[in-house]
Amino acid sequence: MEKIRLQKYFTDCGVLSRRAAEKEIEEGRVKVNGHPAPLGTKIDPSSDIVVWKGKPVLPTAKEHHYIALNKPRGYITSTSDPQNRKCVTELLEGHEGRVYPIGRLDYISEGLLLLTDDGTLANRLTHPKHHLPKVYRVKVAGHVSDEQYEALTGEMEIDGYKLLPVFVDVVGEDETGTLLKMTLNEGRNRQIRKMCEKVGLTVKRLCRVSIGNIKLDGLPVGKWRYLSEKEVAELYRATGNP
Repeated sequence: MEKIRLQKYFTDCGVLSRRAAEKEIEEGRVKVNGHPAPLGTKIDPSSDIVVWKGKPVLPTAKEHHYIALNKPRGYITSTSDPQNRKCVTELLEGHEGRVYPIGRLDYISEGLLLLTDDGTLANRLTHPKHHLPKVYRVKVAGHVSDEQYEALTGEMEIDGYKLLPVFVDVVGEDETGTLLKMTLNEGRNRQIRKMCEKVGLTVKRLCRVSIGNIKLDGLPVGKWRYLSEKEVAELYRATGNP
């Protein structure tokens, strides 16, 4: 999510005016992620926790928007790009207002991406303590040996971090390679690609097909839809209290 100035976050949340927020910040009454925030601080509303006078600052009650997008290859998961690459928000034709991606899919990956302007849900879905299952269909080159399969499903460390268990099913195999279904309960940076590389497999195609209860379910590539109230409620239940 694009970073914004802390005082703007206060105004966006309907809590304080810009000048009033600046005064509170200057007097040390605002903390970000547990630390006093100096004036000029920028935050990511989807992940940073802002506290004022001992209480979290949250967006005002309003109608939020929740979107499921089938991201194509060749788009970055961002709202803008200094390199002028295509951004996923360019695909949201017909939607009014700004929404921000929750989590990421890299430039050459595709599949389900959630976007919202609900900072509370975005924080829940990206918080490390919530292990919402994410399912991917992964095409790798060649045959997957028993040893490679056991390595993918066993204990593995990537970038000095011990991964949570990953569930892997071999869906099919032909002359073009092997199709795997991989279920992750966390989302480390480029985790699947790094896992496959570590065991000697080359990823040819990677598509996320579900996040928790949200599934692509035939949504065409490059198209989007609003989540239903039931789907949003289930995401809230899956990450804590409704």
